[in-house]
Amino acid sequence: MIAAFISIHPLLQAFLAGVLTWALTALGATIVFATRQIGRRSLDAMLGFASGVMIAASYWSLLSPAIALSQDHSIGAWFPPVVGFLAGGFFLAGLDKLLPHLHPDGPRREPEGIRTPWQRTVLLVLAITLHNFPEGLAVGVAFGAAAAGIPSVGVSGALALAAGIGIQNIPEGLAVAAPLRREGVSRLRSFWYGQLSATVEPIAAVIGAAAVVAMRPLLPYALSFAAGAMIFVVVEELIPESRRAGSADLVTIGTMLGFVVMMMLDLAFA
Repeated sequence: MIAAFISIHPLLQAFLAGVLTWALTALGATIVFATRQIGRRSLDAMLGFASGVMIAASYWSLLSPAIALSQDHSIGAWFPPVVGFLAGGFFLAGLDKLLPHLHPDGPRREPEGIRTPWQRTVLLVLAITLHNFPEGLAVGVAFGAAAAGIPSVGVSGALALAAGIGIQNIPEGLAVAAPLRREGVSRLRSFWYGQLSATVEPIAAVIGAAAVVAMRPLLPYALSFAAGAMIFVVVEELIPESRRAGSADLVTIGTMLGFVVMMMLDLAFA
């Protein structure tokens, strides 16, 4: 099956991988059909798990290959990873300031970003959509790197990254749908908004793959850019949100388990 997948165009590979990560987000959102109340500690543990997956993916699947590709850089091997990593973080920080959004269960009830008359449900979806973009971008960049023939990034590694991000998208889909359901939104609408937040991932995956295929010299910058964007999401949103209810030990265990799962996937597919 992997052999058949390798034979198709890299942009289609990236798109299909993005569809997988979206589908697993939708799977997480379907939990609202079974129950209206999701235990806060359970959700915190799942968000911690998602954080661990993203941290591990940022290094094993993105930064490590970027460093390997930068060994012959004229300034130094550190330059492309550092520039790309910081650019990814600042890019997400800029979007966070500009794009209207509202964090689920956040301490502040007022929307962040520029002022808008949009409804609360739309702002909640935009918050998660903003944070799903770097995940789709990371998947696309990985498949673009594999298509470029980079030894440290193969199709198997890109598939491992897509699988890991897809797994951690399950609690992210629930993190959108559950607060809406608690506020009295219907099950169907809660699910709809939960899965809608990840529809950006296939698009971002194709953008990432196309950029790398078209401009191979940008590859180490693109890999580290995606890593920086994902770490920004983890530090700015996932970890603070998961620890807000005081479940520090549970969140820490979840984060470690997520890191180990992503590390195992990356090494198993290597």
